[in-house]
Amino acid sequence: MKTHKPVHGAKPAPRSRVFLVDDHPMMRAGLAGLIQSQPDLEVVGEASDAPSALQGIMAARPDLVLTDLTLPGRSGLELIKDLQAQRPEVPILVLSMHDELVYAERVLRAGGRGYVMKESGGERLMAAIREVLSGRVSVSPRMASVLLDSLSGPRSRTGTSPIAKLSDREFEVFQRIGQGLPPREIAAELGISLKTVDVHRANLKSKLSLAHMSDLVRHAVQWVNGQKAG
Repeated sequence: MKTHKPVHGAKPAPRSRVFLVDDHPMMRAGLAGLIQSQPDLEVVGEASDAPSALQGIMAARPDLVLTDLTLPGRSGLELIKDLQAQRPEVPILVLSMHDELVYAERVLRAGGRGYVMKESGGERLMAAIREVLSGRVSVSPRMASVLLDSLSGPRSRTGTSPIAKLSDREFEVFQRIGQGLPPREIAAELGISLKTVDVHRANLKSKLSLAHMSDLVRHAVQWVNGQKAG
């Protein structure tokens, strides 16, 4: 009687390595659990802010970084720019509560490879992670349509929000004005001079067609509160 040796299956493919950056421990724990449950993905590190994220990413050498935009101190947008300078081969996917129509284009311009809103759910996030890992850019159909529109010519820009036209640095100053930070604290947090903050404030007033600095503060506070409510 013929005996058969057990047939061993092929070795499982190595999992893609994901590094998480979010300042909320419960959010990181939830994301880690979701990612670890996937047969092709694993979490190889976590961080709660941009400086520790940079250090951890250099050590862990992940295949993908999944980051929030709202981080203490240096923002997720600044983290993307730092990583582009130091580890440009590592793709970055943003997972954020903020409206993609305001932030996604900035993320892509900074070097990110995709944008997912937190309200989209786990299935959409897993699809986005795999899209970015395969070398594609991942945004929602709505955002893809907006981005294609923006390439079709100047006509498409007529309905763009004035806030979307701000430079990244102006946008960061605008956000901090809306958070109630005085100019000296904005300068310290962004690592720029007080004079530079004043220049940005003047540019913001002009670009947003506001008559007085108090109008700028009120407008910024309303915008920041609207983002929180959304």
